[in-house]
Amino acid sequence: MPIYFYAFDLVNNQGEDLRELSVERRRELLQQLLDSPSDPIRLSPLLDAPAGQIVEAVQQLGLEGVVGKRKGSRYEAGERSGAWIKHRMDRQQEFVIGGFIPGSHGFDALIVGVQEGDGLVYVSKVKNGFVPRIRSEIFPLLKKRVTKECPFSNLPEAKSGRWGDALTAEKMKECRWVSPSLVCQVKFVEWTDGGKLRHSFFVAMREDKEAASVARET
Repeated sequence: MPIYFYAFDLVNNQGEDLRELSVERRRELLQQLLDSPSDPIRLSPLLDAPAGQIVEAVQQLGLEGVVGKRKGSRYEAGERSGAWIKHRMDRQQEFVIGGFIPGSHGFDALIVGVQEGDGLVYVSKVKNGFVPRIRSEIFPLLKKRVTKECPFSNLPEAKSGRWGDALTAEKMKECRWVSPSLVCQVKFVEWTDGGKLRHSFFVAMREDKEAASVARET
């Protein structure tokens, strides 16, 4: 897979501090410096359109998000002054709960998956998005469905993942399995090449969805 470097700002040019210049002037100097860049170096384009149109276009392209900067703003190192914003385009869909990792208020993370072929495929440990009240409401539902059988057809995973969070046979000893009948809504940044969720976040339980109908949405 080719890798590209996108240049979007210039704060120093041959020892000259450019941080007090406006973002427009810094962009002009960046463009002059790069002249006509060729791959793998690219100049990040400016999106001159209403915010709503930009967000819609970014969503349609399946990109992670968009960064906006106020016209005339200078570069403020280490500051979040409000002169720039980062807007993430999180995706959402339903997932089947097949287990949990014990923790405070009953569980630390939900183990979720989607139907694929004739089985349930593990895609994520969802740790974020819970408050004590939500954990206390969900845990009794999990306890009623505890089973000794792991419902996921692709577990255990053969090796630890990039961040050491794969569900290996050793890690599975920490898990508690449940019959796969509960469905929850989860938002996330993207699907990885390995078929897992990146930055998953619990949204709500979905009593209106049948677990058997939950598949990966494309």
